[in-house]
Amino acid sequence: MPVRKIIQIDEEKCDGCGQCVLSCAEGAIRIVGGKAKLVSDVYCDGLGVCLGHCPRGAITIIERDAADFDEAAARQLGASQPAPLCDHSGGGCPGAAPRDLRLNVLAQPASEPVAPGGASLPHSALRNWPIQLALLPESAAFLQGADLLLAAQCAAFAMADFHERLLMEKTVAIACPKLDNAQRHLEKLAAILRQSDVKSLSVARMEVPCCTGLVRLARAAIEVSGKEMPLREIVVSTRGEVKAES
Repeated sequence: MPVRKIIQIDEEKCDGCGQCVLSCAEGAIRIVGGKAKLVSDVYCDGLGVCLGHCPRGAITIIERDAADFDEAAARQLGASQPAPLCDHSGGGCPGAAPRDLRLNVLAQPASEPVAPGGASLPHSALRNWPIQLALLPESAAFLQGADLLLAAQCAAFAMADFHERLLMEKTVAIACPKLDNAQRHLEKLAAILRQSDVKSLSVARMEVPCCTGLVRLARAAIEVSGKEMPLREIVVSTRGEVKAES
């Protein structure tokens, strides 16, 4: 096997931002488990275009035994994957970076949002990003001392006043008990409760039977975490009305 130039990725430095994935026309790099990985030696031309796009300096060019660069295979790979392959479960996606949206709120909005017809629209009450439970960092700053709302993904679409009635002063995580991986959600929520000083947990679920799984998940997570905290359940009808609270 010939010795040639090829990239090397320092996983200790890599934060999974994904900039190298975007800059690699050959598709030689993917984000796996929150870290950049070289897919195969044959896809890397060793020119190092990706070096200048790494904010952490995690990519270098080295010389080692490596299979020859296969331009045809790289071109085929790039054509078959027009979008970068990114494993979001590891938190590597730039769009999953935690943000406390309260820090971006203006004391006095420059202008009020207006709907067609002239009616004023309410401002968003969203305080955190990301909102998918699977993407929430267990010890994010916005979780400290928070009143956490675990909401079924359908709830915000059903309720016209979801922000005003349920989301005010809450940190939110959304999930689907029917379509998502319940065990992973249980582990993630339990880890959040263990590692963050969450004060209370509310569950906003739809009235459909499968959505009761979200409440069972919340109760199990509290038990697994070893924490004691109040659990509030809000049942939302498919017409967007709050049918019950407990």
